[in-house]
Amino acid sequence: MTGPVDAIELTRELIRCPSVTPAEEGALDVLERVLGGMGFTCTRLPFGEGTDRVDNLYARLGTGSPNFCFAGHIDVVPVGEAAGWSKPPFGAEIADGVLYGRGAADMKGGIGAFVGAVSRFLAERGEFDGSISLLITGDEEGPAVNGTVRVLEWLKEKGEPLDVCLVGEPTNPERLGEMIKIGRRGSISARLTVHGVQGHVAYPDRAKNPIPYLIKVLDKLASHRLDEGTDAFQPSNLEIVTIDVGNTATNVIPATATALLNIRFNDIHTSKTLKAWVEWECEDLLRTDVDYELAFQVSGEAFVTPPGPLSDLVSKAVKGATGIEPELSTSGGTSDARFIKDMCPVVEFGLAGRTMHKVDESVPVADIETLTAIYKSVLDGYFPR
Repeated sequence: MTGPVDAIELTRELIRCPSVTPAEEGALDVLERVLGGMGFTCTRLPFGEGTDRVDNLYARLGTGSPNFCFAGHIDVVPVGEAAGWSKPPFGAEIADGVLYGRGAADMKGGIGAFVGAVSRFLAERGEFDGSISLLITGDEEGPAVNGTVRVLEWLKEKGEPLDVCLVGEPTNPERLGEMIKIGRRGSISARLTVHGVQGHVAYPDRAKNPIPYLIKVLDKLASHRLDEGTDAFQPSNLEIVTIDVGNTATNVIPATATALLNIRFNDIHTSKTLKAWVEWECEDLLRTDVDYELAFQVSGEAFVTPPGPLSDLVSKAVKGATGIEPELSTSGGTSDARFIKDMCPVVEFGLAGRTMHKVDESVPVADIETLTAIYKSVLDGYFPR
């Protein structure tokens, strides 16, 4: 190791790699070079074929227990409207103390901060009892099929445990220090297609319009209150995200109508019970009148890591660096923590997410420095002298 890693410059180098899911575009090469120089054993783990191929990285320093893992992703969402950016999306420019670029907040800044924290930890401590590892995937923003899930399977096959995991997602709504995620709601999507009979609108007796049938089911599902929330979770919610008939004519009754819906659910429910409920409502309202198709996709189940040593350790580090007592929350969307929780206790803490996925995604340089100090404090607390 030649010296402490500059978290800001590493973040900028990662941003300059246009790693839109699932392309790696050199970002993992950057990490492998830096981590290898710090003494980590780096293993590249590509999974999938063709356009589904995802490159991942598992790096470990040390061979002993416990194994403290940091998990994150180098893939980013597309730029979107490039003309709307005030700075080049992959330029990693700094202006007025703010670093701009796709992935600055979500979550290349978090990765840069953790690597910087490890380098400072090693510069002070040298030897320590245990291991530090990084699990970095390339498809968190995509299908999440050939990334963290496959790496965890590989670790299990090797008999290599993770004892705790810190995920560096941007957990803070507005400012650094507000929120630690200790769980996430589950997510299930459904596609409902109702089949009617196409015909002329002037002769409805010769056709069967599928739209009223679809609306009837959607109204029944959307008007049902799933629950009132729990101590750890906000209420579950069902949202209709699109209704499509593919019809551009004003004088034609369409043959089919399709709707997509998503349910974000707490630990009162499981994907299995929610699928059964949607299936029952569709069967009850449609089975005697029209043909229909119903398909589901489960992104993850609800989970919570009860407050304990890991969340206490991160909370103490956050408050020490920011003066803020962070909220322990389960709000927001899904993350790869939903897979990691089956292997070890997991919490999430990273930068503020107010600009993630937006035009001019950005993060104050000072926040990356503070996050580096927080992660360093977590390592100091987890590996006592």
